[in-house]
Amino acid sequence: MILKTTFLFISSPEIVLILFVVVMVFGADKIPEIARGLGKGMRTLKDATNDIKHEITKSAENHGIDTSITKDVDEELKKVKDDLEEFTGSVRRKL
Repeated sequence: MILKTTFLFISSPEIVLILFVVVMVFGADKIPEIARGLGKGMRTLKDATNDIKHEITKSAENHGIDTSITKDVDEELKKVKDDLEEFTGSVRRKL
């Protein structure tokens, strides 16, 4: 059985075509600048998201809202993830 990997429902030939069009439109020398700009934009978005999360948590604590439930949920999710990785690790070794 041959498994074909897809990324966001886009197959490999479509990705190659998109990359070809990008190179034709922007030129090979502009692609690193575009990638740097996208990286900076993503970093700015991540920082803004973290700031918003921090402000919401700070505001909730100031108003007496219990935020420890999120920590409990995160801990439980981590335990489940660790158990799942432990289980799948043993299955992978047997294959």
